[in-house]
Amino acid sequence: MPRRLIAVTALVAAAAVLTACSGSSTPASTPGGGEGSANADFGLVQEGTLTVATEGTYRPFSFHDDGGAGDLTGFDVEIIQAVADKLGLEVKFQETQWDAIFAGLDAGRFDVIANQVSVNDEREAKYLFSTPYTVSPGVIVVADDDDSISSFADLDGKSTAQSLTSNWYELATDSGAKVEAVEGWAQAVELLRQGRVDATVNDKLTFLDYETTNSPTGLKIAAETDEAGAQAFVFTKDKEALVEAVDGALEELRADGTLAEISDKYFGEDVTK
Repeated sequence: MPRRLIAVTALVAAAAVLTACSGSSTPASTPGGGEGSANADFGLVQEGTLTVATEGTYRPFSFHDDGGAGDLTGFDVEIIQAVADKLGLEVKFQETQWDAIFAGLDAGRFDVIANQVSVNDEREAKYLFSTPYTVSPGVIVVADDDDSISSFADLDGKSTAQSLTSNWYELATDSGAKVEAVEGWAQAVELLRQGRVDATVNDKLTFLDYETTNSPTGLKIAAETDEAGAQAFVFTKDKEALVEAVDGALEELRADGTLAEISDKYFGEDVTK
């Protein structure tokens, strides 16, 4: 999806002239209220523009197509663009490495992070979150002809391929699995496809993306965790009005089917609820 061009100065100037001539001002729309919401007092870095931090290297959520040479696109990118459309705001993306992304938000360099940020207690103590736009449980992935695993209890004594630094490593070992250490999903799934391990535990989104882009894979989901992780847009604590507006826009996008449409494009199913 092409980047939005930032061209609001002329519009703002024209609006000021019209207001002076009429002797009245246009009231700001309520959050999620469409084009007029651009006039609301959101405390934006740049008036009329939503400045968004994202990595730009995190497929399928935020990345450049055409092998990295194309426009910025992705699941998170399309959703935040749709939110901005609902609010009547332009979008300016600031591509930022993950290690620096929260520091940049704290410093006021951008208005929001759109980069699959998981909601947790530690972050909620410091930041405001939108309504989650991604919900994903952990899953056990096995060969599609393997019926020996249908629950996490069935991992006891089985072998799994896991990154030793991930939460999924802990879940696998807690379930009694014998873990083969790998660097990430690509190596884990290769060992599984070769029959060198019985399973791998990972996020459902990761598997759905892999299925969408590589089908048929010869793999399936054998079981899911009872609890699902949630990802949302992140704001500093002074952005209450902006968060309320974004939540209103997300509600409208859910109701009109936009969220489900974007999700199906990237994952083959609706992962937004």
